[in-house]
Amino acid sequence: MPHLSGRPPSDEQFTELVHASWSSLYRTAYLLLGDHAEAEDLVQSALAKTYASWHRIRDLDAAAGYARTTLVNTASSWFRRRSWRNEHPTELLPEGGLDQDPTDRSLLVRALAQLPPRQRAVVVLRYYEDLSVAQAAAALGCSEGTVKSQTSDALARLRTLLGDAAVPAIEGVRHD
Repeated sequence: MPHLSGRPPSDEQFTELVHASWSSLYRTAYLLLGDHAEAEDLVQSALAKTYASWHRIRDLDAAAGYARTTLVNTASSWFRRRSWRNEHPTELLPEGGLDQDPTDRSLLVRALAQLPPRQRAVVVLRYYEDLSVAQAAAALGCSEGTVKSQTSDALARLRTLLGDAAVPAIEGVRHD
């Protein structure tokens, strides 16, 4: 999509954005929430917010990233407002992880659901959306150091849940 040179994008261009980005936004929302219906609600909310700001978009190449950032920010807002249903604090960690095949998609989604919202968001953005540390920090509105520390903590927790074979510790990996 081209740069708009000062004029706002059209409703038809928004419709094109929705058709082009719905699947990706939905998958990201599902990984963040772990529930199909809530993921659909999140995508619809994020797209509604994107449309409300659509007149401010000047570069259509950046519109999908704007919608993704809106989705992540909306999810973060939901996490803060709700007593998040997927998290259940416990005094002791379960022994031995989840004892299932770590390549099972539902197992991975359940493990992600056990992470705090910010850690879940950095894992999804860094490893599913394949964003750099800087891009993830911009999407989350936090520092690059926060993304790095949250990623490290999240991977350590996932190793506890899924085992080292599923989430290997890789030395010398660049965080950018």
